Amino acid sequence: MDFAPLRGEAAGADASEAARRCLRSLGVDDTYIPGSFADRVRLLRSLTADRRLLIFLDNVSDPGQAAALIPKGKGSFLVVAGGSGFGELALDGARLMAVEPLDRDSALELLADRCGAEKVAADPASAERMVELCAGLPVALHVVAGRLVARPRLTLAALAAELAAEPRRLAAMSLGKERSVAAAFDLVYRELAPEPARLYRLMGWHPGVTFDAGVAAVAAGLDPRRTAEALEALTGASLLEETPDGRFRFHDLVRLHAGDRATEEEGPAERPALLRRVTLHYLALTALADRAIRLDRLRIADLDQLLATVPDPFATPDAPRPVDWLEAEHRNILGVLRAAARVETLQTEVWQLAEAFTVLFLHHRHLGDWRESLELGAAAAAEALVPAAEARLRSLLSRPLMDLGEYDAARRELDTAQACAEVSGDLVVRASVQEFSGRHWDRTDPVRAMEAYRSALDLNTAADEGRGAAIAAYFLGCAQDAAGTPREALDTLRGAHDQLLARKDLRMAPGSGWPSAPPTTTSARRTRRYGP
Repeated sequence: MDFAPLRGEAAGADASEAARRCLRSLGVDDTYIPGSFADRVRLLRSLTADRRLLIFLDNVSDPGQAAALIPKGKGSFLVVAGGSGFGELALDGARLMAVEPLDRDSALELLADRCGAEKVAADPASAERMVELCAGLPVALHVVAGRLVARPRLTLAALAAELAAEPRRLAAMSLGKERSVAAAFDLVYRELAPEPARLYRLMGWHPGVTFDAGVAAVAAGLDPRRTAEALEALTGASLLEETPDGRFRFHDLVRLHAGDRATEEEGPAERPALLRRVTLHYLALTALADRAIRLDRLRIADLDQLLATVPDPFATPDAPRPVDWLEAEHRNILGVLRAAARVETLQTEVWQLAEAFTVLFLHHRHLGDWRESLELGAAAAAEALVPAAEARLRSLLSRPLMDLGEYDAARRELDTAQACAEVSGDLVVRASVQEFSGRHWDRTDPVRAMEAYRSALDLNTAADEGRGAAIAAYFLGCAQDAAGTPREALDTLRGAHDQLLARKDLRMAPGSGWPSAPPTTTSARRTRRYGP
């Protein structure tokens, strides 16, 4: 067996050096090793024609190099490790295999083998943390184990703490300039053509966990064909992984390397420009999904101009369900919100995205994520000085807070929302805040709940907002029932039911437990959680 890492400057130098090393391992003195690559290959094949041989080539960038070193002896094997371009080796009988990161147990075993089982056993928690931070990548585990061996006083806990700081993680995975994780990634990166290399760098700044071809195209300013070609080059180089649903993701350490390359090679204005492009992309798609799910929902953001320029991906026969798309993308949208919230010039886009995003959580109640997105949106609306938006988002925020049992926090948000709504002068926004306040008081004070619902009803009526008035009447009827006035509640609920049917609102009339007639007070109590 021979192991030959291919690391040369010229394309043919690696293969020639690998052939020389193989000849030396077979006992050929340097004096008798030919100078040319072709002569070395002929001698190697002559010497191994009757031998069973296993040759392992690492860091291969050119499959033509590997093909020339395929051993001819019966039962021999050539194992090649590298990033891309190995499909043509299938013509020579190669079997292509994707190598996944190590699982936890295998990674711990490798770490123990390299730096000592006693060291790992003495601090298993820190060892597991190091394995987690190396994300199962063997080269990273080798390097960090090497650091522990080279510096006996360096503890697992200290190194794990050093690796935990993300901006310094790759720098900490180094035993010198040539023995580092970043150097291993650089070998592959330097082989990329300009467009895939730029896409690689820019997507290192993408704040989401995964991304699709549309996001990549927006980030790099490429058309769909060139984007597809660049993505194919990156997946072929094993710098990106394509997921079963057609999205793409980086290995954690590769993402850090891509971001470092972007910081080194892109101009200072590129990162905020990229974040703006990506934020607007997600804002448009999220708003279209929101409208496809609930067109009649109250919205503060006026996005007509933005949406007029964007094809609606949910309007085609084979389109994804908007709720399914939002669920699949919700970690990415939340990542974009977090990143954009740190940019002063994107506060308007942040609150608009948070407002549209909330429709997902009416169907999939990720309460922590819902709360965070609305907190980011409300803070952005306050910074942007849009009181109507702040009022709307803070009143919506009361919903996840109450579901989490944080009723005092919900009350504080509603008080602030009411003040913002008064400043805005928008009757419908004021009515909406009153409705949310009523739902807060429903728990403990039916009288105050009824007062809030009557206020919402009056404000919606004054604004000629018929649907809002009908929904406020519905909640008022529920509160009246809870307060012990069932006859009054039934009259109120019948009126609300008739108004909704007149508007052909099949969601809030038959869809909320009202199949063909107004509900009894008992069914009203049972359906109170369904609202606008």
